[in-house]
Formats: sequence, structure tokens, C-alpha cells
Amino acid sequence: MGTTSKNEILGSIRRQLPQSAALPALDEAWTTYPDRPQQFADVLTSVGGRVVRGPDAAALDAQLAGVPEWTSAKKTVSLVPGIGRSTFDLATITDPHDLADVDFAIVPVEFGVAENGAVWVTDALVRPRALFFIVQHLAIVLRADQILSNMHEAYARLSLGSEQFGMFLCGPSKTADIEQSLVIGAHGPRSLTAPVLG
Repeated sequence: MGTTSKNEILGSIRRQLPQSAALPALDEAWTTYPDRPQQFADVLTSVGGRVVRGPDAAALDAQLAGVPEWTSAKKTVSLVPGIGRSTFDLATITDPHDLADVDFAIVPVEFGVAENGAVWVTDALVRPRALFFIVQHLAIVLRADQILSNMHEAYARLSLGSEQFGMFLCGPSKTADIEQSLVIGAHGPRSLTAPVLG
């Protein structure tokens, strides 16, 4: 194809471009929920997660007794004082590959979002960050008063300072692109439990 033909084709494409549109305004009333913890629980449950609630760490620790993945776990780690137990010292791990046989991890998160059941996690609270993805079963501990209504509020709260890693996490790993069949635990944790404090 010569330069002239190429220019004609590109010119024709440019003439067919849609008109530009103004960006939407972000200063509107966003969806809020009168009971944010309940909305969070409903959404997280609908995407394959599990929520347990308790007024304090001791109550949440007792709730773990009803979680089959926890009671059958052999190698566990907890980064939340008073909830669960650790069978090894995470601080001694230098190679994330050594976490491949961890059955259950209990980790703190910064806050949750009621509208989609997501939580914000960073490497400021959990290192190595591979733990979020490599563990068989994951429990994310958050306070009920740290559940926001919507993603607009969530983005306003983010402060990307010294952390090198941050992400929104929602539910256990899943995929539905294989024969239109939903598979839970396809690429990461096979279950996700959210102990909510308060």
C-alpha cells in the first residue's frame, strides 16, 4: 500500500469519528445506604464471599469456629491480634513462594465499600503482598464504621503515600469465561471470609 492510499484511508477514518462529548459532572448525589455493613454483607455474599460479624475480636475469633476452611486448615497466619492464630512467623518469609502451602490467612484491611463489597488493601498492612493471592483461603478483617457507601467516597479517601501497592479486592477468585460456568477459586483464594468488627 502506497503512502497516498494510506493517507486516504486514515483521512476517511478521521472524518467518521464521533463528536466529542463533555465529561460527566462528578458533583452529584451518589448512592448511599442506611445500613452500610448490611449492604456490604449482602453484596459480598452474592459474589461468593462470606461475612461474619461480632462486637469485638474475641467474638470474631469464636465465629471462626463455624468456618470449615478455618477449622480444617493446617498452616495458618493471622495479622490481626486476637483473631485466629499463626502456625509460623510471617516475618521470617523472604521468598513469597514459601507461602504456597498456607491454608488460611487472616489480614486487616483499611476500609470497605458497601455498593460493591470491595475492600482496599495495601502493602502497608500486609507484606508480602503475595499473601493476598497465593493463600488457599483468605479472611479480611474490617471495622463496621470503616465501610463507606460508594466508590466515589472510596476514591476520595485514598492516599497513596509510602505504599507501593494498593488494590480493591472483592470476593474469592472466580472466572466464568470457561464454557459459561462460574468457577470459584480459579486463580487465587478459593474462599473469602470477611469478619466485620462492630
